[in-house]
Amino acid sequence: MRLTRREYLTCALAAGALTGLGPSLRAQTTRQAIRQEDLLRFNAKGQVTILHMADCHAQLMPCYFREPSVNVGVGAARALPPHVTGAEFLSHFGIKPGSWRGYALSSSDFQALAHTYGKVGGMDRLATLVRAIREERGPERTLLLDGGDALQGSYTALKSAGGDMVRVLDQLGVEATTGHWEFTLGAARVSELFGDRTRPGTMKAQFLAGNVLEDEWREPAFKGLKLFEKGGVPIAVIGQAFPFCAVANPRWMMDRWSFALHEVELRRNVEAARRVGAQLVILLSHNGFDVDRKLATRVEGIDVILTAHTHDALPEPVKVGDTLLIASGSSAKFLSRLDLEVRGGRLVDYSYALIPVLADAITPDPQMARLIAEIRAPHAGMLAEPLAETETLLYRRGNVNGTFDDVICAALLEERDAEIALSPGFRWGPTLLAGEQITWDDLYSATAISYPACYRLTMSGAAIRGLLEDVADNLFNPDPYYQQGGDMVRVGGISFAIDIEAKIGMRIKDLRLTRTGVPMEAARDYVVAGWASVQHGVEGPPVWDVVARYLRRHKVVAAQAGSVRLLQGGH
Repeated sequence: MRLTRREYLTCALAAGALTGLGPSLRAQTTRQAIRQEDLLRFNAKGQVTILHMADCHAQLMPCYFREPSVNVGVGAARALPPHVTGAEFLSHFGIKPGSWRGYALSSSDFQALAHTYGKVGGMDRLATLVRAIREERGPERTLLLDGGDALQGSYTALKSAGGDMVRVLDQLGVEATTGHWEFTLGAARVSELFGDRTRPGTMKAQFLAGNVLEDEWREPAFKGLKLFEKGGVPIAVIGQAFPFCAVANPRWMMDRWSFALHEVELRRNVEAARRVGAQLVILLSHNGFDVDRKLATRVEGIDVILTAHTHDALPEPVKVGDTLLIASGSSAKFLSRLDLEVRGGRLVDYSYALIPVLADAITPDPQMARLIAEIRAPHAGMLAEPLAETETLLYRRGNVNGTFDDVICAALLEERDAEIALSPGFRWGPTLLAGEQITWDDLYSATAISYPACYRLTMSGAAIRGLLEDVADNLFNPDPYYQQGGDMVRVGGISFAIDIEAKIGMRIKDLRLTRTGVPMEAARDYVVAGWASVQHGVEGPPVWDVVARYLRRHKVVAAQAGSVRLLQGGH
């Protein structure tokens, strides 16, 4: 009997389990058994294919990326996707634990499954998937949209002020985008790259942000709406930038504009789209999932919301009334494909897949691979330089803590001679497996921002508690329209509990210094170190230099157990 390649690989996997073959061989055969065509398998439908990516944060190369194990929903969103994680998430969506879909979408058994299935993402792999779908459906039927947060999050994006990612998105053929972290490049650079409502920028994609107004005249600063025709269907894409940029990020970097949800302006754009004959209305949003879920109940006429900002990855659309919500993850880990059928001028059917970009299963696109190599070549030696080794899994995602942030806080405490460390609750940044080297590339991918100064100051215990209460309300306010930023600020040197159901100002409990276990005193001043202050003129060394010194001196690091506990109803 002659075995096919697939049958041979299946036998090899079984033999590995029975005879004790090493995990590397089992992992190799498992990866070979997953084919590019398996990832792309799809039942096409209708006239139009929408491709969506979001929150890639300038990640050009394949990386490991762990989904959160803690993603708490509050108010009407409690216990609803995306606020289920781990085994509960897999059970909810009927995904087999240990499968490649389970690995991509859950934190369960992440370290072991990462060794089995390998890295995810890589813009050259994403380009291959986009090209394959365009060839299958035809470019005249396919619309590629980016949900923002593309131009920040790596060393090369920092040094080129987003220029490297503009080249990458142009190469991908992105047709429209919106923004959030893009605005931290500064108003002049944003205008250069994206133009405004009257003129184009240097980027080929149309930048859409109808909810950003000029401060002087209170008129839209950028186009809010663009019409496309795909498969003979008139499509309106409306762009919604992150509505709280000037709160979550430095106002002085974008002081010519104001940001808000602007439901009234959004309704105007929806009505304008329908008046000119749009049969599909798509909101390209960077509001965050729960904000968009509420918005879908308040603004009629939107067929699809392509949501971003909160980095959620859902294998199925969430339907709110007549509106589909699509969540496409982050770090170039997923590509969403949404096929739409339109009859009689309205959406009547759809088919959807969230495609994991499993790097080992996808042949890199040669043109994109050459572009990435060109971008990284001048810096390749420095980026590959190891700084230390990690004994524990280092990750960023999670409502209240991330182990990579624990290492950053330890560095702030030691290098800045502080009692307390504060690190912002950013969601972006790759994952490192236990035993891996931490390189400059990894460090910049967790810290590369345009306002990186490490401050050192004194704060009273009352002020520290007040800051923690403000951030907790930002995260756990039951009204999504008051959730204005990232996850909970990360801390070093202190421990506390958060009662997520308590009233504003009453959520932080049992606030203590971890070194002594003594409760913090409201009237006492403490030495605090942190980074990424939104205030203008903050002085201090850049965070990557501070953390690099710490890593080099210790050579081997391990994240400590989390010091923040979540309570519900006081328990």
